[in-house]
Amino acid sequence: MRILFWGTPDFAVPPLRALLGEGHDVVGVVTQPDRPRGRSRSQLDPSPVKLVALEEGLPVLQPAKPRGEEFLAEMQALAPEISVVVAYGHILPMVVIDMPTLGTLNIHASLLPALRGAAPIQAALLEGMTETGVTIMQMVPALDAGAMLHVVRTPIDIDTTYGELHDALAEAGALAIVQALALLEAGASHPVPQDDARATYAAKIDRNTAHLDFRAPATQVQRVIRAFDPRPGAWSTLRDADVKCFSGRLVGDGSDAALDEPTLASPPGTVRSIDADGMIVRCGVGAVRVLDVQPSGKPRMPVLAWSRGRGVAVGDEFTAASLS
Repeated sequence: MRILFWGTPDFAVPPLRALLGEGHDVVGVVTQPDRPRGRSRSQLDPSPVKLVALEEGLPVLQPAKPRGEEFLAEMQALAPEISVVVAYGHILPMVVIDMPTLGTLNIHASLLPALRGAAPIQAALLEGMTETGVTIMQMVPALDAGAMLHVVRTPIDIDTTYGELHDALAEAGALAIVQALALLEAGASHPVPQDDARATYAAKIDRNTAHLDFRAPATQVQRVIRAFDPRPGAWSTLRDADVKCFSGRLVGDGSDAALDEPTLASPPGTVRSIDADGMIVRCGVGAVRVLDVQPSGKPRMPVLAWSRGRGVAVGDEFTAASLS
């Protein structure tokens, strides 16, 4: 089966390597153009997927957008039987979706129809899900709405971070696409339409989404910390300076019953203790323990090192008000 692979970030690398490792005929890779970086913007960085493609000697296509006569001719010259898309970064027009004789498959990081959209991994954590997964679906013009071919499930632990879940789902995507193609080749693939009435959506992440409101229950505060660990980092303000919080843990079960009297009497956002085990911060209900922080302009560091360097002390208060 001649496969044209579409992908850009790290998340797409395990599926590409899996297809190559299983001996599939990957005829080429489509990825986003190299990105400039540095102050001068003169250095161009290739995508993680492009680096693998070059390593494997695969043809690489990098259109600014996947359309136009020149790109379509390049794609047609590769004669793909099927396209596999994972985190490519652009919406594909119907002419591109339909060009391969067997159509186009997409690897989506949720159990569809739940969490269609741009940020399903973060959304699964923000919603407190105990399970998510990867769905292989037929690509259609509507957002993540195609018929489902195969699903691989992944558990979510109470302390799982975005980085950990991202890597687990990338590996699950690799397994899922290999299994889906095997079913397809054996004639045993049976697409299942999605129930649109059950669809939910994972909106694109912005700075406000990652803002910590310590007036919320500790269970929700901890979810926000986990959902943006290691990037971009859940943040709040202390002493008029932004600080990102990482490695959040619930104190006890996250309820007020787990707290001592001084903590119970503290307003949300109050720092109740700082030691080698981290920093306990009072929430609207319960409290969270934060192990690492990143002050503005500094690298990530243990809480104790931060408190000694900045003079942060018990009784200091994070800004509790949410952004407008």
